[in-house]
Amino acid sequence: MAGTRSAKRQADEVEEPAVPEPGGSDSPDSPDGTDGPEERDYSVRAVARVCAILNLLQESVDGVSLIEVAEATGLPKSSAFRYLWTLESRRYVERDAASGLFRLGLGFVGMQSRHLEVLRQRARPVLERLRDDLGETLNLGVLDGDATIYLDIVESRRGVRLAAKRGDRDPIHSTALGKAIAARLPEAQVRAILAGSGMPARTANTITTPDDYLNELGRVRRLGYAFDDGENEIDGRCLAVPIEGMPFPAALSLSAPSARFPLRQVEEVAAALKLAASTLTAAPEAPVLPAGIGTAGEE
Repeated sequence: MAGTRSAKRQADEVEEPAVPEPGGSDSPDSPDGTDGPEERDYSVRAVARVCAILNLLQESVDGVSLIEVAEATGLPKSSAFRYLWTLESRRYVERDAASGLFRLGLGFVGMQSRHLEVLRQRARPVLERLRDDLGETLNLGVLDGDATIYLDIVESRRGVRLAAKRGDRDPIHSTALGKAIAARLPEAQVRAILAGSGMPARTANTITTPDDYLNELGRVRRLGYAFDDGENEIDGRCLAVPIEGMPFPAALSLSAPSARFPLRQVEEVAAALKLAASTLTAAPEAPVLPAGIGTAGEE
């Protein structure tokens, strides 16, 4: 019986097909470079299952259980555990000792950190140009778990300004950065974040119900930008646009006191930020931006 169980386990784990010799009769291409008589599937089921597990963990906010992994991959619990144990031993997965839930581990941090640093370095001159032309504080933010984290900030040169600190975290429901990022996420993920972090009222203007927030995200998608009108700070306004084409959710924003950011200039600022965001995934040249936003306190 022991030999039977061992053979069955090996069959379950080792499913890689033989790789054909180049130019051989089993090669997908014939020696003369034309397509062979039939297309072949060279996918490896074990690798596909690892990808399914990592995708499941990436979409999770609080982590996933062993049962959820088994159901998502179609594996028995014992096999799902072996996959997770192998990934955990290489630090691509970590297990919470208290809850028993699995989440992505530190093995991915180095790779993501490099992407973040490349984005920060490329965005810095763009943010500085925006700050000098528009006169207000510019922010670069990414999604970190259930909140936005400020990856970089270029502060306004004015004495009175709205500015967080690099590394600060803000909720997604009350900030323009959070809205711009959340508008690109699946609805299920947004609801999970809101359920986990709550939607406390930062001011009287803060959106505090999931349905109202999801309606707001629909508006963000239609307009291409998000706006926070005194929702995170009572005397502040912030406008944000998503940065497309990133391997993680990211956005940039302009924040200013309400008196220096009149509503009549929202579209102008949105156009400037959209142009700036497009340069971060296209040509490296800094964009040509419009003149600074006004100083009048008109509504």
